[in-house]
Amino acid sequence: MKRMGSVMLCTIFFSLACFVMAGYVQAAGNTAEAKALVDKAVSYAKANGKDNTVAEISKPKGQFDKGELYVFAYDMTATVIAHPKNPKIIGKNLLEVPDPDGKFFRKDVISQAKTKGNGWVDYKYLNPETKKIEPKTTYFVRSGDMILCAGAYK
Repeated sequence: MKRMGSVMLCTIFFSLACFVMAGYVQAAGNTAEAKALVDKAVSYAKANGKDNTVAEISKPKGQFDKGELYVFAYDMTATVIAHPKNPKIIGKNLLEVPDPDGKFFRKDVISQAKTKGNGWVDYKYLNPETKKIEPKTTYFVRSGDMILCAGAYK
């Protein structure tokens, strides 16, 4: 009887470990996908120019909109210049708009884009698919005078 309890406990522990690891792999996959989508947008910008890139990124369900994974773009002052999910914020400067925890994450994006050219930033944001505030990590690359971004919800 004692042995059966040990086997059951090991089975439960193993199942939980697999569940946690599956979530980790999913998050890691999403960050790799976010980076790949930004890299694709950078290549598109080099081949097609800024105006065509801004138009393409802003297309809902276009090549840079993959559900909760999508590219958006800022200028060098944190004004949104392209967004496929929320066209109402295009043209708005969001530098001084914090996330729900008060983090001014766009300041980090602008600073790193100017000094390093690319990077990652963590914050909380409304997931357009679940309609819930969720932790997010965003990869960004400076491309000319644009900052191309895509984030993965954790």
